Amino acid sequence: MAEIPNYSNLAQSGPVISPRFCVSHPVHLFIDKKAFTLRSTRYLVTSADGNLMFKVEKFPLSFHGTLVVLDASGNPVITLRPKKLTYHSRWKVFRGESTDEKDLIFSVKRSSMFQIHTKLDVFLASNTSEEHCDFKVKGTYLERSCDIFAGNSSTPIAQMDKKMTAGSIFLGKDKFRVNVSPNVDYAMVVSLIIILEEIAMSTQQNSSSSINT
Repeated sequence: MAEIPNYSNLAQSGPVISPRFCVSHPVHLFIDKKAFTLRSTRYLVTSADGNLMFKVEKFPLSFHGTLVVLDASGNPVITLRPKKLTYHSRWKVFRGESTDEKDLIFSVKRSSMFQIHTKLDVFLASNTSEEHCDFKVKGTYLERSCDIFAGNSSTPIAQMDKKMTAGSIFLGKDKFRVNVSPNVDYAMVVSLIIILEEIAMSTQQNSSSSINT
């Protein structure tokens, strides 16, 4: 992927999740999706040099597909919760292990019900009118890639593509390569990519069920 330029306007709005996830240099990450496992871990996020950055686990006793993102020390950073029975596949992201509305950081939904390429609109909790999105995700499920933009800018602040490995071919594992621009909250970027993958996976499952019925 091409080098991503710095998007200075985003830095003016401050970190989305925490200042500790905003750095002055580009961040390169790998997201490993765990498949065919009985463990609660759904994703592992590592740096380019192999250090653990985040671990994403199923929320204990949750029947709603809720996920918790933990930092390298095992501390809950954010909770990702899908809203059931919505046409736009809305997800909400909360601080820590909370699912209380007072701890809402941002919400994510598909831009429209019917899409060839997946587009997600991201609204910060303070953006209650949702007339204009704060961030936008544009992805293609077949190519397994996406770009993340601030608002309606045409300049990506982060990019993801799928890295083909022996595990992805034979063991059902997916590995995503992520490049994040300087001064961009990379924890937010990770959460958006996970939500995109969960929505794509749910859409694929629903399509398969429709074909088989």
